[in-house]
Amino acid sequence: MTRYLVAIHHPDGYDPSIAEDEAMSRDIDALNDEMVAAGVRVFVGGLHPASRAMSLTLQTDGSVRVADGPYLQTSEHVGGFWVLEAADLGAALAWGRKAAIACRAPVEVRAFH
Repeated sequence: MTRYLVAIHHPDGYDPSIAEDEAMSRDIDALNDEMVAAGVRVFVGGLHPASRAMSLTLQTDGSVRVADGPYLQTSEHVGGFWVLEAADLGAALAWGRKAAIACRAPVEVRAFH
């Protein structure tokens, strides 16, 4: 089976303590339980806001520059993710649909090499 990243995207300034109500938390918990029962969930994690990220960039002299903030300057960032083992892309997309509904947010599904 192939492993897939199912990534949840949040807008800048997303505050889960404000945006995520009890119903949403229940929906996400139910989805996690369903993934575990189906035997597809490998790993799940939520991320701190992108504003707390650190970016490392290789410089032409071979040194690495470390800077505060996300590498990409965009209005949305990955807020959390699942790593799933699914039979194929169609199965991974089905889980992605459920994630978009439970998290009430855009979702990206990508296969690992």
